[in-house]
Amino acid sequence: MSSNRKDDHVQLAEELTTETSTARPTGGFHDLRFMHHSFNGLARDAVDISTTVTGTHWDVPFYINAMTGGSEKTGQINADLARAAAATGVAMASGSVSAALRDPSLEPTFRIVRDSAPDAFLFANVSPEASVEQARRAVSLLDANALQIHVNPAQELVMPEGDRDFRPWLDRIGEIVAGVEVPVVVKEVGFGLSRESIVELTARGVTTVDVSGRGGTNFIDIENHRRSRQEYTYLSGWGQTTVECLLDTLHGDGGAPEADILASGGVRTPLDVVRALALGARAVGVSGHFLHVLMTDGADALVDELTAWSDQVRTLMTLLGAADVPSLSSTDILVTGETAEFARLRGADLQALAHRRTAAG
Repeated sequence: MSSNRKDDHVQLAEELTTETSTARPTGGFHDLRFMHHSFNGLARDAVDISTTVTGTHWDVPFYINAMTGGSEKTGQINADLARAAAATGVAMASGSVSAALRDPSLEPTFRIVRDSAPDAFLFANVSPEASVEQARRAVSLLDANALQIHVNPAQELVMPEGDRDFRPWLDRIGEIVAGVEVPVVVKEVGFGLSRESIVELTARGVTTVDVSGRGGTNFIDIENHRRSRQEYTYLSGWGQTTVECLLDTLHGDGGAPEADILASGGVRTPLDVVRALALGARAVGVSGHFLHVLMTDGADALVDELTAWSDQVRTLMTLLGAADVPSLSSTDILVTGETAEFARLRGADLQALAHRRTAAG
């Protein structure tokens, strides 16, 4: 990917985020409500918001998800994101390192993430087109704690210069899982991993996935804006929302697959983080909102925002009577609207979700 295209992606992502910031939310979170109970029996200071991802303890249950790198401008963005992560104890994923694997002169725009956050938990990011050796190089470049493999067929097909042959992807993912020495997380890029897709991944040895549903940065819209005729506008709503993915994967009639689930896509508030955790996500990734804060108000404002989100997640868990993240699985969730219709079609027991506190005793 050229550096100009990297810059285009950031610019279009910010423009589209700004355009939709006051629009009706599209990530499905607006269809989730918690049942309020007045006696939570907790002290806020005793609430533990930590979680475990790929076997590693995280102090907070959300992270800065994959965004960018590959140009001078995006390298500076990566540096600012990483410094904010380092200052707040938040994990971070780099954007796709594929550009640097092809052009070593771009490596500093990714290496700066580790240089700016020497102690942070970092994901390197590659495509399923990467070889095992390239995946190892990406991990080495960032001294990464884990590797993300992004899957993006919808984006590639709309991208004028994108990939068109996806036959090797699953087998290549299996080879990378077996061939690297760090945990591997497979993530969508905003169109949602179905339960069936996750089962295919677990058969290749994948143990952690990020469902990355519709509702956040929309790469069909971004790539369509780069086309002269913009002929794929009708695909703007393609895929499953993040909430639909969580209901489908963890609460549908097929049973939960053997994988730890991360969630991202359309997460705009700490309440969205807690909603996703309550549906079974181990941690929640955020891209567009944190990028918008950084681009609009600067790096110090992003540090303040990350700190505020940690405080608010703890407050919300106290309100819900959840002493720790696993306890959120006993909260009563009411699923309504279009999301409820989807969930029923996929076999989720919405009555059980609405009465979990009673079932837990």
